[in-house]
Amino acid sequence: MNFIPLKKYAEALEALPILCVDVIIQNSRGEYLLVKRANQPKKNRWWVIGGRVLKGETLERAVIRKVREEAGLQIRQLRPIGYYELTHGVSPFSLPFDNHTVSIIFKATVAKNQLVVLDKQSVAYAYVKKLPFDFKIKLFDADSRYSVIKKSC
Repeated sequence: MNFIPLKKYAEALEALPILCVDVIIQNSRGEYLLVKRANQPKKNRWWVIGGRVLKGETLERAVIRKVREEAGLQIRQLRPIGYYELTHGVSPFSLPFDNHTVSIIFKATVAKNQLVVLDKQSVAYAYVKKLPFDFKIKLFDADSRYSVIKKSC
């Protein structure tokens, strides 16, 4: 899995949607892990952990990698539940065009007593009762518990 130079990546971002993964992580109390993002998109917002899928990487491996990199956690009971699409907004790296990402959303749990160790992607974390109000998941099945978000974090 190789990273591409920023110029080539910018060309891809301008022409194509980017495939990402996001993960709803719950602790033993049923609370959701959110991180306060340091970078675009969603800079300075509370959001779930996630990011781009690398070429040659499965979706599941991408989730496991992102959670390990961004929070230092090991997850279990990983399963896909839906998708989230962002078709506008500030692109990463302050590029002069809108961002378009398609994120496959996974659900996972974290074992008790694991410490969150944030990387540079986030400035804070919290376990909360509700997901962000604008995290509008389109579900793969009829499990509506994740489609109705009542209050912003």
